[in-house]
Amino acid sequence: MPETQTLTLPVLPLTSGVVGPGMVVTIALETPEARVAADAAMESTGRFLLVPRVDGRFSTVGVVAKVEDVGDLPGGRRALVVRGLDRAVIGLGVPGDGGALWVQAEPVIEAEEPSDEVRELAREYRARVEALLERRGAGRVAESLRGIRDPGAIADTALYSPDLTIEQKVQVLEAVDVEQRLRLVLGWLREREVQDEVDRGVVEGMEKQQREAILRRQMAKIREELGETDADGNAEGYRARLDELPEAIRPAVEKELDRLERTSDQSPERGWIVTWLDTVFDVPWATRAEESFDLAAARAVLDADHAGLDDVKDRLVETLAVRKLQAERGVERAGGRGSGTILALVGPPGVGKTSLGESVARALGRPFARVALGGVHDEAEIRGHRRTYVGARPGRFVRALVEAGAMNPVLMLDEIDKVGSDWRGDPSSALLEVLDPAQNHTFRDSYLELDLDLSDVLFIATANVLDTIPAPLLDRMEVVRLDGYTEDEKVAIARDHLLPRLLTRTGVREDEVTVTEGALRELATGYTREAGVRDLERQIGRVLRKVAVRIAGGSEDVPLTVDVDDVRPLLGRRRFTDEVAERTSVPGVATGLAVTGLGGDVLFVEATAMDGDAGLTLTGQLGDVMKESAEIARSYVRSHSADLGVDPSTLERRVHVHVPAGAVPKDGPSAGVTMTTALVSLLTGRPVRSTVGMTGEVTLQGKVLPIGGVKQKVLAAHRAGLTEVVLPARNEGDLDDVPAAVRDAMTFHLASDVREVLEVALEPAA
Repeated sequence: MPETQTLTLPVLPLTSGVVGPGMVVTIALETPEARVAADAAMESTGRFLLVPRVDGRFSTVGVVAKVEDVGDLPGGRRALVVRGLDRAVIGLGVPGDGGALWVQAEPVIEAEEPSDEVRELAREYRARVEALLERRGAGRVAESLRGIRDPGAIADTALYSPDLTIEQKVQVLEAVDVEQRLRLVLGWLREREVQDEVDRGVVEGMEKQQREAILRRQMAKIREELGETDADGNAEGYRARLDELPEAIRPAVEKELDRLERTSDQSPERGWIVTWLDTVFDVPWATRAEESFDLAAARAVLDADHAGLDDVKDRLVETLAVRKLQAERGVERAGGRGSGTILALVGPPGVGKTSLGESVARALGRPFARVALGGVHDEAEIRGHRRTYVGARPGRFVRALVEAGAMNPVLMLDEIDKVGSDWRGDPSSALLEVLDPAQNHTFRDSYLELDLDLSDVLFIATANVLDTIPAPLLDRMEVVRLDGYTEDEKVAIARDHLLPRLLTRTGVREDEVTVTEGALRELATGYTREAGVRDLERQIGRVLRKVAVRIAGGSEDVPLTVDVDDVRPLLGRRRFTDEVAERTSVPGVATGLAVTGLGGDVLFVEATAMDGDAGLTLTGQLGDVMKESAEIARSYVRSHSADLGVDPSTLERRVHVHVPAGAVPKDGPSAGVTMTTALVSLLTGRPVRSTVGMTGEVTLQGKVLPIGGVKQKVLAAHRAGLTEVVLPARNEGDLDDVPAAVRDAMTFHLASDVREVLEVALEPAA
């Protein structure tokens, strides 16, 4: 290649196109930098360097151009007619006159005798371009191409192509080597030919669709003339969105679109069709939220949002670990179905069952939606209404998917134990299909009448009790119990979660009040007695509202400190006291432990004897099973009176057994031990020890049988201030579920016979 001389030229940036060698173009001088570059060129050699600028970046190669003419465009704008001469590689910037950007540029001189490979590439490119232009009806342009002989100039004709982007044209300009330039534009041309071939095939295959489209436009015009226009129910708009739907449901949608086009605007059926179509297109058929498989981060989110509940957190992390291994190892799920994870969080109110669902969704990176099932009696709320009914709409699960915007959300089935049934059907039976991993991948909503895949949904049901959940439905769920919090856990929850939230809610700043841990413990023990923390939150809210009154009134004591001694002046006397000692101070009163819908609770059983016919009177709104326990206790005492030290004459008196809180229904066999102890205490005159609580079912032979809800009952005993608990010996394994802090603070007596219970529970004989 011959030697070239370095040029020093002003730069005129190009922002809307690329100028190549041999091109003659008109450039409007619209920017200040373009005008100063033109002035500098006119004052010197009449030449400047045209450099394309794309995305704020200058090309490394420009074109040396000379000014052919100067004039004004319509509107008074100044313009230049310039001719591109040679490529030039841009070097260093140098100082210059006129305020323009001056650079050193080295012109690129192409070889006079191209190689055979370059000639062959040029011939192929010329032939392909001519064929393309002929197909597009640009024969005259093809004829002008035949007069170009230089291979580099042939490649530069690509700069005229409307098919290339600005970025591609800059690549052509920067390709200094002719062979490289030809291969570059030839590759793009081949891609263009393939695309044209595909487009022609598509056009030929769409003749029928075009004909139908023309007919539909004619029909729309006719309707417009008749005044039957409906922009919201335009079938064309729905047809344009058909690609959003899975292939399997498109025939059903197209059928409804055909009905829509045949239906008059005045027909009420049109509105029903439009509503159905809107619902179908709102369902996120192909949308899947991207899951997070970071186990440590998921556990951190769960720990940050909820204190305790380790069993639930462990189970959720296990689910995430399984999904992670499936994704990493490419494990195919049977039949394409999801993991089928359906958890049932069972526990008393206020332990965080519902709020746990949102934390789970955040930990997994999935959207969250809540389906409230409490009080639902209509089966159509689950399956949807049939479209033949006025006001029909899809079921709650379809609406939940639309709300979540994905097919793999976390759905919280709230209060599943409160689903009812009446003449409108049994919703719990409809839930069987939804919560069955073997069926829910083809769940059919009665309104849509289309198969929905619910197999990727993570269902989390909540319930207070299991007794009201039908056995087939319960069999489809994995039960995880939330039995309540210990006193220490309540204080931690109040300090870390409830107090900051209530400060924001009451408008009190953290630097204006300090609630000590002792005050929180006083609120948890003296003003609440619950398994959860909902009532504790109310009491803290009361304290902060009274603090807010002082601050708003201009108190000078800010910042305020609420300590143990300040709780009573703010809230009044304690609502709960340790009444076990007072209640059991007389013979005939025993302290039992029970489980209710509100969690574990302490249950007193009172017995007294009176003159009258021998027999048993029961009060306290007892269920049939609990009444039978009382009869068994009396029969056992009568048959073993000698062993128990009971005077037989006292058995001929009338015995009255009462369980206080008579307005609350009570049932279950676990009070048998307590009733037996109360009767023996009454008839022997030995009071029951005030530190002991008991639970267990008793038989006629005096055997103590195991019961359920051990953890909830032990927590209730701990809250009530009891230090000893008598449990059936076969419930020993259930003590592993009791928090370690509670186990360390209490003494447990395991009994297999009622005599062992009496030996522990009763005071020594006088």
